[in-house]
Amino acid sequence: MSGLIGATHAHPTRQNRHSHHFRPRQRRGLRGYSGPAIAEWLQKALSVPYELDARVIPDGFDSVRDTLIDMADKANCCLILTTGGTGPAPRDLTPEATLAAAHREMPGFGELMRARSLEQTPTAILSRQTAAHRGACLIVNLPGSPRSIDLCLKAVFPAIPYCVELIGGAWIDTDPEFVKTVRPSKK
Repeated sequence: MSGLIGATHAHPTRQNRHSHHFRPRQRRGLRGYSGPAIAEWLQKALSVPYELDARVIPDGFDSVRDTLIDMADKANCCLILTTGGTGPAPRDLTPEATLAAAHREMPGFGELMRARSLEQTPTAILSRQTAAHRGACLIVNLPGSPRSIDLCLKAVFPAIPYCVELIGGAWIDTDPEFVKTVRPSKK
């Protein structure tokens, strides 16, 4: 089984443009499930209102791909975070399901997550995190461990709000005391 945690929000100045759904996914079910680590991280990071929605889905390429498509297309998500399923084991199919659901890969996110993770452990080379977007929805594959999730989110989240904005998603902003959003300065 795979766990999901979701969050929705609408920025007050861009009401109902899109909702945010943060969807971490992990194969271990609720025992060892990393969704709470992402929920806690988002609570510290986001300065916009949102609601969390935790779910468990079956493992597998089709279930992950279909859930990503549903969340992007039907629920109008602008951000989906997955957790787990990024290793080399035969059952680890999250990156493949993500790319099958997406219109374009955003490889810089995975490159940065692996680089930061390699500073902590040499086995990070085995990780296959990636990111992609489907329309106005950014999908980011995170590792499965809470410690690695924190490390990777701290590395990539500064660029996530601006990326979501560029692809047509909702406005996301962060608490600069925890993680500072990076957007080009307007001249």
